[in-house]
Amino acid sequence: MAVNVETLDKLERKITLTLPTSVIQTEVDSRLKRLARTVKMDGFRPGKVPLNVVAQRYGYSVHYEVMNDKVGEAFAQAANEAKLRVAGQPKITEKQEAPEGQLAFDAVFEVFPEVKLGELAGAEVEKLSADVSDAAIDKTLDILRKQRRTFAQRAQADAAQDNDRVTVDFEGKIDGEPFQGGKAEDFQFLVGEGQMLKEFEDAVRGMKSGESKTFPLAFPADYHGKDVAGKTADFLVTVKKIEAAKLPEVNEEFAKSLGIGEGTVGALRADIKKNLEREVKFRLLAKNKQAVMDALVAKAELDLPKSSVQAEMDRMVEGARADLKQRGIKDADKAPIPDDIFRPQAERRVRLGLVVAELVRANNLGAKPEQIRAHVEELAASYEKPEDVVRWYYSDNRRLAEVEAIVIENNVTDFVLSKARVLDKAVSFDELMGQQG
Repeated sequence: MAVNVETLDKLERKITLTLPTSVIQTEVDSRLKRLARTVKMDGFRPGKVPLNVVAQRYGYSVHYEVMNDKVGEAFAQAANEAKLRVAGQPKITEKQEAPEGQLAFDAVFEVFPEVKLGELAGAEVEKLSADVSDAAIDKTLDILRKQRRTFAQRAQADAAQDNDRVTVDFEGKIDGEPFQGGKAEDFQFLVGEGQMLKEFEDAVRGMKSGESKTFPLAFPADYHGKDVAGKTADFLVTVKKIEAAKLPEVNEEFAKSLGIGEGTVGALRADIKKNLEREVKFRLLAKNKQAVMDALVAKAELDLPKSSVQAEMDRMVEGARADLKQRGIKDADKAPIPDDIFRPQAERRVRLGLVVAELVRANNLGAKPEQIRAHVEELAASYEKPEDVVRWYYSDNRRLAEVEAIVIENNVTDFVLSKARVLDKAVSFDELMGQQG
């Protein structure tokens, strides 16, 4: 039977559905009879409750369920016959007027848009590249040495300097009054490593054991402690102990302590380089993928289904509430978070998802089993027992689905880069990793 589809807006459609009342009633009776066989009610043995009693107690809810099921089935069949790709859930309302013996419903819904991808040959994509230099390996070695440093107490006459570990007592007051978190005894921190606010470190640097000092400290306006943010406190600090850091030498013993089988400095540097190259590869892939996605979105033409955008905003609001809950915020699940603040991001996600899906469909860019396997093995390679990590991924379809999505994005990236005008740009290791020189 032909389905009449009415266009209300760019993507909004309406279908009128009709259902015979006899079909509804037959299904309601059938379900009530099945329910009567198992339902338990006071004064009756199980399975012996009269049908009219069951209907009186459960008739409304069963009728509601049947209506939902039958209308849903009718809509799915109509959409399938009309070859519509429905976006989101339809809004279904019962019509007041209907043919005798029938129930009629209007189903208003959105369809997925036609996606015009645009000519990729005209797109410009900046593709980054980076190498792992000896300086990057040296910097990583320094980090590893700092993680394994030891400390020895300085002489009484020595002043605190960068990289020293100091033990202090301090107390801060604002307008002469103590404040929460402003006092500590035997507190340790490393000078010059940003563990304390700069004014605090500057005050302690150069002090000797046993010395005390009073100094002002202005808390930043965005300081995490809201009670003191933007205010100036007067601190009294007393240095009780100063310890100098001793870094281990980079030698065979150090290499062995890091699990390097050969126990040579050369093997250690090679292992560090291998790990850094893996990290560089993933970061470059992420940045180049982002550039490709930006180019795709810029070239594509499509209308966005409002229902898909709303669903994405709802997910983002729930994600924000979950984040607040994880931070220990009270009543985070009731936090008034306006979904509209997520609209630009939600619209971009929906747009990008539709564009990528169309590109994958049109160019057969789906993830092949061997690609998924190769990516899982690459992810597992940095672990001590890669085979266990591979088994972990393959033991859960959701984890594999996440890997499949990444592989598809990589396929899309490679495809676009093969078609677009690529602008190669070399960046330094530090720039790629977001480090300061």
